[in-house]
Amino acid sequence: MRNNGLAWWLAAAGAAVAVVTVAVDVRTAGVAIPAASGLEPGWPSALCGLAQLVPGVLLLRKLPRHPVAWVLAVFGSLWLLDGLAVSWAAYGVYVSPGLPGASAGYWYYSRFGASLTLGLPLLILLFPDGRLPARPVWRRLSVVSLALTGLMWGLLIVAPVAVMERFHSVVLPPEIARLDLDPFSLALPYTVWEPALRIAYGAVLVSLVVPCAVTVHRYRAADAERRAQIKWLMWAALIDLVVLLPFRVPPSIPAVLLGLAVALTSAAVVVAVTKYRLYDIDRLLSVTVAYGVLAALVVLVDVAVFALAGSVLGERDSALAALAIVAVVYAPLRTWLSRTARRLVRGSRDDPYAAVSTLAARLELVTDPDEQLVAVATTLAEAFRLSYVRVEIERPGGARSVVEHGAPRGPSVSLPVAYRGEAVGRLTLCGADLTERDQRLLGDLVRQAAAAVRAVELSTSLRRIRAELVLAREEERRRIRRDLHDGLGPSLGAVALRIEAARNLAGGAPEQAERILEQAVSEIGGVLADVRRLVHDLRPPALDELGVRRAIEQQAGRFRTAGLDVRVTGDDTLNGLPAAVEVAAYRIVSEALANVVKHAGAARCDIRLGVRDGRLEVAVRDDGAGIGPDVAAGVGMLSIRERAAELGGDCQVSCPPGGGTLVTARLPLEAAGV
Repeated sequence: MRNNGLAWWLAAAGAAVAVVTVAVDVRTAGVAIPAASGLEPGWPSALCGLAQLVPGVLLLRKLPRHPVAWVLAVFGSLWLLDGLAVSWAAYGVYVSPGLPGASAGYWYYSRFGASLTLGLPLLILLFPDGRLPARPVWRRLSVVSLALTGLMWGLLIVAPVAVMERFHSVVLPPEIARLDLDPFSLALPYTVWEPALRIAYGAVLVSLVVPCAVTVHRYRAADAERRAQIKWLMWAALIDLVVLLPFRVPPSIPAVLLGLAVALTSAAVVVAVTKYRLYDIDRLLSVTVAYGVLAALVVLVDVAVFALAGSVLGERDSALAALAIVAVVYAPLRTWLSRTARRLVRGSRDDPYAAVSTLAARLELVTDPDEQLVAVATTLAEAFRLSYVRVEIERPGGARSVVEHGAPRGPSVSLPVAYRGEAVGRLTLCGADLTERDQRLLGDLVRQAAAAVRAVELSTSLRRIRAELVLAREEERRRIRRDLHDGLGPSLGAVALRIEAARNLAGGAPEQAERILEQAVSEIGGVLADVRRLVHDLRPPALDELGVRRAIEQQAGRFRTAGLDVRVTGDDTLNGLPAAVEVAAYRIVSEALANVVKHAGAARCDIRLGVRDGRLEVAVRDDGAGIGPDVAAGVGMLSIRERAAELGGDCQVSCPPGGGTLVTARLPLEAAGV
């Protein structure tokens, strides 16, 4: 409350000073004042002071301890006092000679007023958080820069009038020379003053380089919010550059423009510090650039037409020709410049159709999944003006592909990449300054890219699986042929020979014939075992005899031990499943159980079967050690994923929060023939 009261007192005092300054200027108007006196109306300084004081007071009300607010308020007050001082000096010297305070006013304006040069560098160095740079090197450079800026102010306070006249090669009018202008002067030789003043004046220009470098450093290391704040300062600098161009206008207009520039700069600082409508700056920057260039081109057209046609057409016709040319080219030029400026500042995010069509065109030109990821990263970087994009996608086989565009710099934002509601990767962005509308566009682009990339991956995987199926079929035929030819064939041949030998011995040596027949029976039992093994490898008989649920229960019983409890649950919708789905589910559960026994060290394993949304869902969960994040998928897990993919399904392996491992496979029934 105390700071708020002080802020209102500053505002009231500033308004009073501005009113007095304007009143004194009105009384001085029409009086001839020599240019050598250096005196001028004080209202432009008062206008600049109000342009800083008012935003400073508003900022003090919201953030009473913020250094930037105090810089605006204090230097706005100094500008107001500077305007009052010069007006009072002019009035006291040329309107009412002998008026008290004329000497003090002139001294403040011509000497102490140099302190105003500290305002802009100090504001830039403290913007936006009110602190000097954190890094020691930049902090020391900032202090040196402020010291160099204040050097001229310090020297002007103590430099004698005679030294300043000689240094600037001017002679003050007698009425000014009679004033007491050396209250704090130091009597030093001119040989000392001259180099010191030259260094001080040069240091003012040089010292502005450090604040600009600090701003660039802060922007490069800033997050999205801080960058938006700094962009407001950049916008103010751009406005100042456009507004303060040396147009050939009456002297009073530049003063108004100066006040407007200071007011816009102060307003931009307030917006940035308070973070009000912070992210509107990108659109504002693009519009400012477009209209600034447009204004410059209009002026160039005027100058060119007057220069080329003035001697032929005359001044009036040249003006009409310039107006006609400007009227014809203004509208299309404004549209083109606005679009170009927005694209340079914000990328193509303001034209969603262009961003989507660009991504679609690039995805159509490449068929390799990795090249498609490169196209996605490049499009996102260009569309949103990002310094770094990293796309990480998990392949259907479990491998991960990573593509990077640019170099990581500054804070990053990580977003999930989803396909059909499932996370399939991550997107990492640096330099992201995204509004809610930008986030929606980014989501649309990422979804489109994920669908295209996953479609290509699935198509490639389908071709690979089809080829593997053909090879597997031929390998299976070769194995069956080998087993029949090398196993069953010789075994049946040996049985036939024994039976023939027993028949020959049956009449003369019945006991020996009986022994031979017993051997034949034993060999026939081995042949039957081989036949059962072949049949089981083709399709487990338990699936036809017991059904998929009881067959899996039987298989689970083989893995059940004193240290491992295996339970199977399923609903009543498991009857009549396609044969391929039954075999795939049986093999997946068998492989998952084998992994539990070998690697998990679990005490319990739950198997759940169910049909939902036209798919058979198989879930195998244990309470074991789980799978580490850096563990690569083994042969067993790859086999499980391939069996699911063969039917157009999918398989996920995860570690739930409660511990253990969860293997979930979804097998579509329609693709298998239902």
